[in-house]
Amino acid sequence: MAQIRAFHGIHYARRPELDLSKLIAPPYDVLDEAAKAQLQRHHPNNIVSIDVPHLPPKAAGPAAVYQQAAMTLQAWLHAKILERDLKPSLYPYSQSFTHGGRTFHRRGLFALVKLSPLGQGEVVPHEKTYKGPIEDRLELMRHTGVQLSPIFGLFADPKNEVNSALYHTLSRPELSATLDGVKNDLWRVHDADLVNRVTDLFKNRPVYIADGHHRYTTALQYQEQMRLAAGGELPVNHPANWCLFALVGMQDPGLLILPTHRLIGGLKHFSVAAFAQALAGAFEVTPVQADKSKPEQLAHLLVSKPPHTFGLYAAGGEACLLNLKDPDILKQYEPNQSAAWRKLDVAILQRYLIDEIIRPHFAGGEEPNRGYVADAGQIATMVDNQNYQMALLLQPTPLHALEELGRHGEVMPQKSTYFFPKLATGMILNPLRDDVA
Repeated sequence: MAQIRAFHGIHYARRPELDLSKLIAPPYDVLDEAAKAQLQRHHPNNIVSIDVPHLPPKAAGPAAVYQQAAMTLQAWLHAKILERDLKPSLYPYSQSFTHGGRTFHRRGLFALVKLSPLGQGEVVPHEKTYKGPIEDRLELMRHTGVQLSPIFGLFADPKNEVNSALYHTLSRPELSATLDGVKNDLWRVHDADLVNRVTDLFKNRPVYIADGHHRYTTALQYQEQMRLAAGGELPVNHPANWCLFALVGMQDPGLLILPTHRLIGGLKHFSVAAFAQALAGAFEVTPVQADKSKPEQLAHLLVSKPPHTFGLYAAGGEACLLNLKDPDILKQYEPNQSAAWRKLDVAILQRYLIDEIIRPHFAGGEEPNRGYVADAGQIATMVDNQNYQMALLLQPTPLHALEELGRHGEVMPQKSTYFFPKLATGMILNPLRDDVA
């Protein structure tokens, strides 16, 4: 099972001129040049100057950009803009936010998790990774000697033991920042007895990767490079054997999973009527009344519908609900996948709706153009301006699916889960070398 430990975190100094809300940033993989520039305009010491040296981060950039990131990191450490804690600590971390008119508080902790090869049980993935983004993150890790962005990890905690142990004595946060309407609070716990107690609580619990599969794979590759450089196995406590995680209990009331809806374009002779006819026998197709046909209203409507119900929004505002008749429709197409995988809506959408219906009947046998969006309120603009011709809206992927697929060693299709909100980058960093101080 998972092994965690405390670490000497690096964080922004508590100084009057350093407004942490202007220093943290969203994860690197959701930023573009305009967003990066805006963050840097807010404050010259925003973490993106180190964490996002190359855009888009889909492949490694020139060596000079990573060298500059490392120089910037060292300059900020020497200027005491960033500081490294002297005592190894666990870092309770809370995010407070609103969604759907409700206020949520998601509580967890930053800790190091011992690396284990994917698929061996201690750390469980659920999505595929791609070579290019790993190359970018690996170059940044090698040059800076720091893990800059945490991986979002989940663990089973039905009795709330971890948070009960960590939070019952906490008072004011040591660091607080608000980013995109989300309040981020950080504490530091270095009491040896409490650290040992929390560490022991993880000994019988695997950790499931919610977000950050590319960062985890990058850490594994960095570990292998260090192992080769050492000419053999690394000592257990070697920094390359451990990886920075934000850990949240699966039963935490602030843990929200939103769906990532699919946008489809490049279709020929497409109409809702023709699409409904192609689905005949597999889906029950129900037109949606005009006053409920807006994508955001369609997404809200899906919440109350039975499992395996999809929403269809087409250019011009035409909409309908698609209710799958046979929940194991993928058995004939993917007999080697588990029943849990075959019943994922994202798998049904990809393997049946796209591969068996859209591609052969409306895309001339070619792969259609695809886009992804979590905010249903953006769908109408993206479809009605002809960038895409239709959107397929999904219900959220159930959390238990991560555990079920983990037992089978399977991964979900791309963009299967959207954990809201994203973790902030810049609240805490993990040094991988002693000279990073």
